[in-house]
Amino acid sequence: MKLSKGLMTLGVIGVVVLIIVGWFVGGYNGMVTQRNKVDQAAAQLDSAYQRRFDLVPNLVESVKGAQAQEQKVFGDLAAARTQYGGAKTTEDRLAASQQYESALSRLLVVVENYPELASTETVQNLMIQLEGTENRIKVERDNYSAAATTYNTMIQHFPKNILAGMFGFDKKDLYTADAGAATAPKVNLTQPAAAQ
Repeated sequence: MKLSKGLMTLGVIGVVVLIIVGWFVGGYNGMVTQRNKVDQAAAQLDSAYQRRFDLVPNLVESVKGAQAQEQKVFGDLAAARTQYGGAKTTEDRLAASQQYESALSRLLVVVENYPELASTETVQNLMIQLEGTENRIKVERDNYSAAATTYNTMIQHFPKNILAGMFGFDKKDLYTADAGAATAPKVNLTQPAAAQ
């Protein structure tokens, strides 16, 4: 009788230990899976940005021939692309992409202000491709933000927040638009580029 009570106690302790170990393993693996989903979404967003970076220089070259006075816009695009290329983290790439978007929106205003430029076949084709790319980027941003939100929620809920702290699962930044993103850019075509 004493032996069976001891075995029963050991069995209960064994089950409790297995439950705790299972919870640790399951919790850790779940956080790893979700973090990898965030990284995958970031990579897909990077791919969409790369497509934009590949298209815009062709559009810039098409516009340059018609409007040499808009050199500031072209320089801003080149500088933002360089910053993006040197970014080491997803957060740095998101910040650089926002600067690129600002310069790109100014370039699009230039194209809109010159109907003869917008009517050329090369510019039209590039604009169509760019519009499709911008749609892809929006979808990938949304996917990234959704994956990051799910991950952030997971690592902040108790008791997984304890595991997250123990194993270094850090919060991921969400994509946010620049403070002035809601305001359309203004391009003054009546002044030389140096005065802008």
